[in-house]
Amino acid sequence: MKRNIFLLTAVVITLFSSCRTDVVYNQFYPISSEKWAADSTLRFDYRITDAEAQYTTIVYFRHTERFPYQNMWLFVSDSSRRDTIEFYLADDRGRWLGNKRNGFIEMPVLLDEQRVYPDTGAYFLEIQHGMRDSLLRGVTDVGVEIIKNTINQVN
Repeated sequence: MKRNIFLLTAVVITLFSSCRTDVVYNQFYPISSEKWAADSTLRFDYRITDAEAQYTTIVYFRHTERFPYQNMWLFVSDSSRRDTIEFYLADDRGRWLGNKRNGFIEMPVLLDEQRVYPDTGAYFLEIQHGMRDSLLRGVTDVGVEIIKNTINQVN
């Protein structure tokens, strides 16, 4: 029985890791002392090497149960836009949404699904929190993942 579980686990890990070959950027910034200052801008610098491809951008927000709010506001900007996004971290009953692991809750937030960059080269994404607190408690990390879409691409 233990051998079957080990083999199944190895197969699942292999399948998932083989699906991740399309990740072109993945970076997380830890938030010092779980307190994100309102004037702190997180900058993510990345390179695009295929201007004909479409890309998905996901922002990851990690927090603890000490985070005091049900929702979250972020200011997200790059060279061509500035957006304000809101997402929920807990349901109406106060139960945390997202993936819970080791005392942390990670919420993936879809920013772009089919973005096409005008050219290859260096790009950036800047993120600030848009909450009213000058020091936002309970935030542990903020990350960005950019994935090159390989399914349903026209050649």
